[in-house]
Amino acid sequence: MRVTVLGASGLLGKELTREWSGDAVTGLSSQDADIRDAKRVQQVVEETRPDWIVLAAAYTDVDGCESNAELAFAVNRDAPVIVAHAAKMFGARLVFLSSDYVFDGKKRTPYEIDEARNPQTVYGRTKAEAEIKLLDLMPDCCIARTSWLFGTGGKCFPDTILKLAASRPALDVVNDQRGCPTYAADLAGAIIELTRKNASGIVHVTNSGDCTWFQFAEEIVRIAGLPAAVRPVSSQQMSRPAPRPTYSVLSSARLHSLGIEMPSWADALRRYMKQRSPAT
Repeated sequence: MRVTVLGASGLLGKELTREWSGDAVTGLSSQDADIRDAKRVQQVVEETRPDWIVLAAAYTDVDGCESNAELAFAVNRDAPVIVAHAAKMFGARLVFLSSDYVFDGKKRTPYEIDEARNPQTVYGRTKAEAEIKLLDLMPDCCIARTSWLFGTGGKCFPDTILKLAASRPALDVVNDQRGCPTYAADLAGAIIELTRKNASGIVHVTNSGDCTWFQFAEEIVRIAGLPAAVRPVSSQQMSRPAPRPTYSVLSSARLHSLGIEMPSWADALRRYMKQRSPAT
């Protein structure tokens, strides 16, 4: 099988190119191929002739999207359509990475794959609208929704917490937002399995279990053995330009129906810390 990964320099892209074995994988960064450039995208797809394209490139700065909406829609909604057209032209299948932000976060039970989209942010709207366009254009595409992504080799929540906890006696972390932390290496492994199973439609792909950001931070500091205190605060006390979902736990029922199981987020965090430790 031939695979082309677009966005190979990001947290997920790096893990995809590292973890994928037994297939011919081409990883392209945004410098190699700007997904907003239809001519360039068509060129790289023609050159690599993939059976699958994994679109891991995105503008993921949720707060930045609020003040740069035009860029956010260009990268997160319009560019995936460009990639889908190129995929259709050369007979490739497509995996598109989407987000828990397509939901409004007002539930108290895990979101199923077929529940109504109701994004509350620019970022969420870009992803929700991309999903709709892609499913219309390529009904057999695979949309992998994930959440709270973390991994080595880039900016992420655990990395930020570790740096702050090493320099401050106490950290304030919100305790009224609940979701599923997802380790990039585990997400990459699941995506590889999805392509090998020829999956299509929407799939929720997160590590199992859920927690608040405060609980996540507490566990990070505990594993690291740092003395910093982690204090729970409300979202109102930590105001951000883009509202965060209060509850964004994604149901893994469809993933399980495909025979794919994900480790717990706590187990994933321990492996992340072990992988990261030489650089700390």
